Amino acid sequence: MNEPVLAIEDLHVEAGGVAILRGLSLAAEAGRVHVLMGPNGSGKSTLANTLLANPAYGVTRGRILFKGEDITALDTPARAARGLFLGFQHPEEIPGVSVLNFLRQAMAVRKGISDLSVLEVRMALMAWTKRLGMDDRFTQRYLNEGFSGGEKKRNEILQMALMEPDFAVLDETDSGLDIDALRVVAHGIHEVRKDRPEMGILVITHYQRILEHLTPDLVHILLDGRIVETGGPELAERLEAEGFDAFRARAA
Repeated sequence: MNEPVLAIEDLHVEAGGVAILRGLSLAAEAGRVHVLMGPNGSGKSTLANTLLANPAYGVTRGRILFKGEDITALDTPARAARGLFLGFQHPEEIPGVSVLNFLRQAMAVRKGISDLSVLEVRMALMAWTKRLGMDDRFTQRYLNEGFSGGEKKRNEILQMALMEPDFAVLDETDSGLDIDALRVVAHGIHEVRKDRPEMGILVITHYQRILEHLTPDLVHILLDGRIVETGGPELAERLEAEGFDAFRARAA
């Protein structure tokens, strides 16, 4: 087995003095799609926030390795610069900051170029909005302000394309999307993977429906802050048939 791009080792995390993750371990290799499934309250959002380096979530034990480097103590910009991307479940609205300007700043951090030209960013945006089936006027709008749920998620995929990450964590990308919007988002993920087949992905969700459009290599079941079972795509089918309680009983 190759060295994993992202390795989470015995991770314990608390928020507000409450322990949420209780020894979570996961190893994800380049080019593979991992899906993490769990019910509400299982620790999915806590993991996403911890990978983002949200200071409200404290690591009390364990570590996070990215491309072999221990990044547990690094802040969000440092992780992004190294090639780790996080797509939010609820992307924030930022009035007064256009999509274009936001992406220019984000790309500058990722590429380590402080004076990244507007023209370079515009050219990349034009190419990707076309590939993703988006109106390029979209990039002049303020970030997520007045966006529909589907537009916010498509914007996240656009950011992922422009940031060229080595690993992407998509936190409940399917949340709140209708069937058509979900299909569009899944298409966007496939388009980015065409350009970056070596990019690893961790999709965090509690629905199986996104798996109708995005075939995982591995599925992980998260319950009570720990991964209790890992398997292939058939594991998601078992989960759909048996529910989370069946896995909780076996893990007890």
